[in-house]
Amino acid sequence: MGFTPAVSATGATETVASATSKKSRQGRKTWRKRITSVLVLGAALGAMGGAYAMFATSSGADGTSSSQADIDAGQQLFESSCITCHGANLQGIKDRGPSLAGVGGAAVYFQVSTGRMPASGQGAENLRKTAKFDEQQTEQLAAFVQSIAGGPEVPQGNLLLGDDKLAEGGELFRLNCASCHGSTGKGAPLSAGAVAPGLNEATDRQIYTAMLTGPENMPVFGDNQLTPDQKKAIVTYVRSLQTAKDPGGSGIDRIGPVSEGLVLWVAGVGALVIAVLWIGAKS
Repeated sequence: MGFTPAVSATGATETVASATSKKSRQGRKTWRKRITSVLVLGAALGAMGGAYAMFATSSGADGTSSSQADIDAGQQLFESSCITCHGANLQGIKDRGPSLAGVGGAAVYFQVSTGRMPASGQGAENLRKTAKFDEQQTEQLAAFVQSIAGGPEVPQGNLLLGDDKLAEGGELFRLNCASCHGSTGKGAPLSAGAVAPGLNEATDRQIYTAMLTGPENMPVFGDNQLTPDQKKAIVTYVRSLQTAKDPGGSGIDRIGPVSEGLVLWVAGVGALVIAVLWIGAKS
């Protein structure tokens, strides 16, 4: 006819264009859904991670921030005193020392500050003795292990609560600790040559880090078992046992429900009998 019609008589061109446009819109819609899903998933993961970092602290107490200088100093101490048993990479050495992976600075602080480590030899129990390192060196060692192996951190800040928490601390102590350490914290023997040590000399941080890490036969008290405030209440109660004075005169080290008068009477009568026998033998 000499010309090309804008629209075919059958409408095929219009139909193809419409289908192409529809397919393009569907493609854009699909990509928008995918991008939206990725953004929502990223936001959810970020929120979850932020909530975990905020609430799931490693020790339940104020964390410590160690400088690189402290970490380097701790590494030097480790290489001179600990590496032969615990290995260059803290992986432990068979029949010498366990791995330190995941024990955290809290475990290092407890073991080193109480003189249990470095150990003088293998045994069923490492008893408390004079510490080899001072407080600063102990914290440096803990900082080095924490930086490599992770785990519960050394608690910082005030670990004591007010006197209004003594009753709660006493109840928690009797429920969770007295079965091994005794109702007065004097310690007691356990099976297989082990012993639950007395708490007379334990400091605030030593008590708290022991609950965090569960040294030797002691269980670990995580935040699901004892909240940070409950741990502090126990620390407060134990410290009160260390400093409280017995009413009525000189104490007898809280050995139980025995009156001082009975103890003095038995001891005095025994002394008199010994004196009479000695005088009779002389005469």
